[in-house]
Amino acid sequence: MKISEASRVSGVSARSLRHYEDEGLIVPGRCSNGFRDYCQSTIDRVRVIRTLLESGLPVRLIRELLPRLTDGSDPHPDTATATAPDAVCAEFLREVESYRDRLAARIAVLSEQQAALDTYLRTVRRTDR
Repeated sequence: MKISEASRVSGVSARSLRHYEDEGLIVPGRCSNGFRDYCQSTIDRVRVIRTLLESGLPVRLIRELLPRLTDGSDPHPDTATATAPDAVCAEFLREVESYRDRLAARIAVLSEQQAALDTYLRTVRRTDR
């Protein structure tokens, strides 16, 4: 399917589809005229990518591990040790947990800052009366 239909079916803008391709997250086929050609498996992959991005995962992590998660292969076939799919999933989960923990730490700092601002505003409002 062409990019306009792929956009409609996947719920992702054509611009985002091009961005995913530029980032190496998807590789659509090409028609003889050079137009992108999206198959259902690429659309399914786009939906997974969108979900992961919406959850806040960085593109770097998605790009690095998504190929191995979806097809069970090692993206570096020339390395001496192949990575088993279970190990990939465990590695991916560790990365996601690490990202989540960093996010939780940032949220805690922001919550403390918000509480400090709330205290300041309450104090200022009392003195204005």
